[in-house]
Amino acid sequence: MARAPRSVLVVDGANVVGSTPDGWWNDRPGAARRLHESLLVGDADHDLVVLVLEGGAKAGVRPGRDAHVRVVHAPRDGDAAILAETRSAVATGGRVTVVTADRALRANVTGAGAVAVGPAWLLDRI
Repeated sequence: MARAPRSVLVVDGANVVGSTPDGWWNDRPGAARRLHESLLVGDADHDLVVLVLEGGAKAGVRPGRDAHVRVVHAPRDGDAAILAETRSAVATGGRVTVVTADRALRANVTGAGAVAVGPAWLLDRI
């Protein structure tokens, strides 16, 4: 039986990608793929990174786990999937950090027991 992660980072993929005006809107799958690749090599502080993708970005990275990064394709809206992933991770007793600039989502994940940080926090680390 696998142990529960002690530290989980949940990433709002759309919000992080959208925080940098680099033309991502012309290639949403490519932007998601680049973020995924950066998370694979750039985050050593968390046992598990959960990257939540929605819409067209889902075509850039298959769902599932690669090393310490697990990709989740939101069935509807990303916020609901992020909140569900956050609640699940908090329930395991781990330390959970959510990366998003969405104010309503930040309030919801904080209420669920996570710490919320903005995209710049993550981009400075990857």
